[in-house]
Amino acid sequence: MAYIPTAFNKLKHGFLTALILIAACAVSASAETHYKPRISLGARAGASLSRISLSPSVRQNWLQGTAGAVTFRYTEEKIFGLIAELGWNQRGWSENFSDPNGERNPLMYKRSITYINLPVMTHIYFGTRRMKFFFNAGPEASYMISSNISSNFDYANPTSSPHWPERARMTEQLTMEISNRFDYGITAGAGGEFYLNPRNSISLEARFYYGLGNIFPAKVSDTFSASRCMSLEFTLGYWFRIK
Repeated sequence: MAYIPTAFNKLKHGFLTALILIAACAVSASAETHYKPRISLGARAGASLSRISLSPSVRQNWLQGTAGAVTFRYTEEKIFGLIAELGWNQRGWSENFSDPNGERNPLMYKRSITYINLPVMTHIYFGTRRMKFFFNAGPEASYMISSNISSNFDYANPTSSPHWPERARMTEQLTMEISNRFDYGITAGAGGEFYLNPRNSISLEARFYYGLGNIFPAKVSDTFSASRCMSLEFTLGYWFRIK
């Protein structure tokens, strides 16, 4: 019955050969479809517009400031990646004392709050090799490093100004100290990226931030039940692919 071991060996060798061929095909297919990880470093800077969502509400204008960051990006799929940043953003608000009918008021009050921020965002992109469009979104944590007030009247005693509006108006926020230096929220942005060559690119982005924390005390007995930061950023960025 010597033919039985021989047949078994042939079957075993054939099975092993088939396994090797299947594994080789799988590796080949994986090599064809796998997208090599890419790591890029960069920086961005530009202008910001901000205001505070107060409840009860206060008439405001958007406050102009600056924003920027050093950036890290990791992409592994063809349309998906992650971005982490360490940057700054000037937030705050500018009060509007003009008459609701449109008559201008010369009074000016601005509160500028500078934050160091750390957003971590999902990065979704699509397009050609030279031009891509992208969408970023994720959580952001911030820490206040300074707060400055600019005014052309005595905001500690605002009613002493001859231009102070006669209609009822909240004034507590003019002198109120910021009690919460730490802020957190959600940020999302969209823009385009143009590749100068395979390793260098420039980008334009518009981004919105909405804070979930309150800068002023928000207990039932406090003046404001909500005081959340909102900001828009418009930045120009540069990326360098290191891998």
